[in-house]
Amino acid sequence: MESTRLRDRPTDLDPLRLPAHVAVIMDGNGRWAKGRGQPRIFGHRRGVDILKDLLRCCKDWGIGTLTAYAFSTENWGRPIEEVDFLMLLFERVLRRELREMMLEGVKISFVGDLQALPRSLQSEIEQAMTQTKDNTAVEFVVATNYGGRQEILQACRQLAAQAQRGELDPAQINDALFEKHLYTAGTQDPDLLIRTSGEMRLSNFLLWQMAYTELYVTDTLWPDFDRAEFHQALLAYQARERRFGRVETKK
Repeated sequence: MESTRLRDRPTDLDPLRLPAHVAVIMDGNGRWAKGRGQPRIFGHRRGVDILKDLLRCCKDWGIGTLTAYAFSTENWGRPIEEVDFLMLLFERVLRRELREMMLEGVKISFVGDLQALPRSLQSEIEQAMTQTKDNTAVEFVVATNYGGRQEILQACRQLAAQAQRGELDPAQINDALFEKHLYTAGTQDPDLLIRTSGEMRLSNFLLWQMAYTELYVTDTLWPDFDRAEFHQALLAYQARERRFGRVETKK
């Protein structure tokens, strides 16, 4: 079987030590397209296919949640033609893939400031989330118009407003309460973050949630990130010792 078509979980992966939640920063679509003499949108189309296969891979291999950084709050600064294309691409993909997501048991949710998105896209998002909310095979979280700093500021404002109204004693604020006011409330923090194209930064993604997430950076561009590449990322993850700030006590 070709490495790019890995369907069964590779035998060198310990099923008991797989990450429960993988997050991805899908970088390199534009460079991949440019290297082939194609417009940037060509890379975005290919990137959607890679993301679909990675989601199916998570389901096949027993990884419960995949979060993808689809569109950041900073991405509005890209050329208007590219932004318009991405908004239409999101709509078309949701409309086209909803039936398959239902068949595959995918629960899809969106995190970010969704009110700033085009009305037609908001409608597709609402329909997709409503129809898939009871699916349990794999959870797919799409960060759209998302910014980690903005998310934290929003949570702070909500808690401050409650305190101002006398509904909350500031001394009661702890991690658990704060997390209830984040876009990702109810979803566990990522165990592994994968960033493609060799960029060594978080880019305002899940800043609170990734306090102890393992980071994996590869020079591979996102449109080339296949199951074989994912396999290597998981092997690297399983080779690490996760101590969460603790030091192992020798016996």
